[in-house]
Amino acid sequence: MADTRLDRWERLLERLMAAVPYLLLAISTVLAWLTDDRTWTYHLITLGLAALAAAWIRLMVARHPAVYVAGLIILIAVLCTRGIWFAGFFSFTGYLHSWHLLNGKWRFAGVAATAAISITAYTGGLPEPTPAGILTHVFFTAAIVAVVSLFSFVGEVTAERSAERKRMVAQLEETMRENAGLHAQLLVQAREAGVLDERRRMAGEIHDTLAQGLTGIITQLQAAVRAEAEPSAWRRHIDNATRLARESLAEARRSVHAVGPGPLETTPLPDALAEIAAGWSELNGVRAAVTTTGTVRALHPEVEATLLRITQEALANIAKHARASRAGVTLSYMEDVITLDVRDDGVGFDLARALDGGGFGLASMHKRVTRLAGRFEIESEPGAGTAISAAVPAILKEPSSEPSGERSKETFEETFEETQSA
Repeated sequence: MADTRLDRWERLLERLMAAVPYLLLAISTVLAWLTDDRTWTYHLITLGLAALAAAWIRLMVARHPAVYVAGLIILIAVLCTRGIWFAGFFSFTGYLHSWHLLNGKWRFAGVAATAAISITAYTGGLPEPTPAGILTHVFFTAAIVAVVSLFSFVGEVTAERSAERKRMVAQLEETMRENAGLHAQLLVQAREAGVLDERRRMAGEIHDTLAQGLTGIITQLQAAVRAEAEPSAWRRHIDNATRLARESLAEARRSVHAVGPGPLETTPLPDALAEIAAGWSELNGVRAAVTTTGTVRALHPEVEATLLRITQEALANIAKHARASRAGVTLSYMEDVITLDVRDDGVGFDLARALDGGGFGLASMHKRVTRLAGRFEIESEPGAGTAISAAVPAILKEPSSEPSGERSKETFEETFEETQSA
């Protein structure tokens, strides 16, 4: 609002400055007419000269500055011979236009010529040809030039400051527009990143819950078909398939609502891994042992969920591909790091080929670990079994941490940043 009002004042001042020469010329002409009792012819000539001066200003001021100022000074000199009022008022136009339209030393020459004409008009003629008279005339001319130059210079500085302020305001407005555009772009990118992150989370959760559950169900139903002649075995496989379906449905619902794995709700991580390994052994007929080393302590839900999902995925891969006779899970609590090792004595695989065209499971485990700034390694070769190792920061669970939901995510991010800074 203040800038708008100031701009209006500046435009008004520009219009006034453009009208000042005509106003001063009119005042000088009227005063010369009223205070001089000469004939009408004399006054009409003065009026004609004033009209000529007005036309000169109107037509020549913007075309040829040097020619215009020279003609203006001549007209001022002629009008000053018609009345002292032209020296008192209209001569100001000579100072103003000489300074603003000429450059360098020529502006001082124009101001000095106008000052000399004005002093000559005031004193009634040229100075007496004596040193005192000439020095007096030169002194007053120099004084007028100095005063006009000083005030004109101050005006130029003020105008330059005003122009600089306008440039800064325009630049600031442009920067604000750019920032607004960048802000909108960042919001769009943040939304897109959030959508992509949620899609990746859902893909991982679906793979770790529904896909694994459906694989187990298919395996149990196929075993039930093969054991159709044995009612007890058939019933056991059907019951296992039913249980897997219910567990998978429950985990799918938890994944949709971004809730942590069910086994971790009321059970410590080592016990949850033991339960998962025992259930896996029962379903697949492969012995799986869980070993825990170090001092067990409650870790942040995000860390525990990551280790549990990696264990589930690793065991699922053993069941599908390894043809192993036994498997082992080792959970090691250290001072700043917690490690998870899952091993089997199965057929193994070509690590280079698996990393080059591996399935979603290996990539999912790797992403889960790297999201926590951890380390994920795989060791395997044909006929020598497989070992999967994950090491993540041992971020402790805070008393206010919730087991699931957005609050848990926010708490984990804050805690993880503090750990990284430390």
